[in-house]
Parts: sequence; C-alpha cells; structure tokens
Amino acid sequence: MNLLRTMWRTFFSTIFRSVLTVRLCRVLLFFGFIGYAGLAMAADEPLDPDPWSAMNRVTYRFNDRLDTWILRPVARGYDRVMPKPLQRGLSNVFDNFGEPSVVINQVLQGKLKEGASDFARFLINSTIGIGGLFDVAYRMGLLEHDEDFGQTLAVWGVPQGPYFIIPLRGSASVTHAGGMIVDAFTNPMRFIRPIRARSVTYGLYYVDLRTRLLGMDALISGDEYLFIRDAYLQQRDYLIKDGEIEDDPFLDDDFDD
Repeated sequence: MNLLRTMWRTFFSTIFRSVLTVRLCRVLLFFGFIGYAGLAMAADEPLDPDPWSAMNRVTYRFNDRLDTWILRPVARGYDRVMPKPLQRGLSNVFDNFGEPSVVINQVLQGKLKEGASDFARFLINSTIGIGGLFDVAYRMGLLEHDEDFGQTLAVWGVPQGPYFIIPLRGSASVTHAGGMIVDAFTNPMRFIRPIRARSVTYGLYYVDLRTRLLGMDALISGDEYLFIRDAYLQQRDYLIKDGEIEDDPFLDDDFDD
C-alpha cells in the first residue's frame, strides 16, 4: 500500500508540474497544425501517412518506458483496489465530461439529430445521473457517440496528415492533434478550480483511460510500433467514415511481419 501511495503521489505530482509544458505543447501543435492544414489542402498528391517514422519510434520508446514503469503499474493497482462499480461510475463521469465536445462537433458536421440526442444525454446524466456517475440516458435508449474536431475537419475536407506520436499522449495525426486543442476548450474539466484539483482530476482521467486499455496489452503482436500505428489509423478511418470503411489504405504488409 505504501508503494501504491508513493506511485500515486509521483503520478499526480508529474501531472501537476507539467501543466505549463502541456500548454506550451498545445500552442506549438496548434500553430504546426495551422501551417500543415494550409499546405495539405493545397496539395494534389496524397501524403505518406508515416513520413516521421524514425522520430516516432524514438517517442514511442520513451512513452513505452513511461508506461512500463509508471502508468501500467498504477493502472493495475487502481484496477485491483478500486471496486468495479466505482470504476464504472468514474468512467461514466469522464465520458460525460466529453459530451459537450461531441455535441458541438456533431452540429458542425451537420448531424443535428445525433447532436440533439447527445445533448439530451448530457443533460440527463448530469442531473438525474448525478454528474454522469450513472448512465441513465443509456437506459432510456440514448446511445453514446464519438466525435471530435479532428473528425469534423476531415468531414470539411482537411486531410488527416502524417501520423505521429505525441510525448506522454500517444498516437495522433496532425489534424487529430490540432482537433484535440480545440476539443480541450469545450471540456468542463478545464474549468475545475483550484488548479491542483483540476490536475488531480486529469490524473484520475488518465489512470482511468489506461485501466480501460489493460485488456488490450495481450492483443499486441509483432512489431509493437507498427501494430499500434496501423490500429490507430484504421480506427480513425472508421470513425471519420462513421463505420463505412472499405479497404484500409494505410495497412501494408508490415502489419503481418
């Protein structure tokens, strides 16, 4: 238990102290995204989906070591000590935090019916569901959707751009990364005060997110970098096309190596 408490303190302290760094990264990503979007929309030929593979592999190794020594052990400890009903409740709360962004992006994409449905989900779960702790809306037949500003840009015709790995964050495309910055401004978590409480909330969010992925670790085979890259690109294509996916243009023979 002492080891677990130490790991928690270390994790939350890291999150708290990195707030300024994260903000700086968001600014850099934003301006990089703006520059890329202008070039990509003017390009006639498709771009290589992974032209920065050498840099990405270095970042992947850094993230993997961080995951091995900190994130995964914390997630496993959290999974062992936290009762499953409470885990599901906290996951529901974090999912509910993301609903405003989903609604806004559905409206921007012209999906007004789905937007109204998710707006109702947010209102119902935030009130009757006690801040999202209970997914009451699901029991009423209001299904959850997944939309972000990166998908909205793709619907508007902006190419996804090169694949790259964000330090401490993971897989992204240039457009998806730019969309993350916009989506962050619509997430109610950013309005939590004081800043230490917000940092702890974000810490819990990432612990919950990593815990949800524990079951996926055993599915990775072969070259881990290629497996994760191709799985991410396929998932993004699936989300952007709302499940209407044909042959994945990004998968190649490396996936089977």
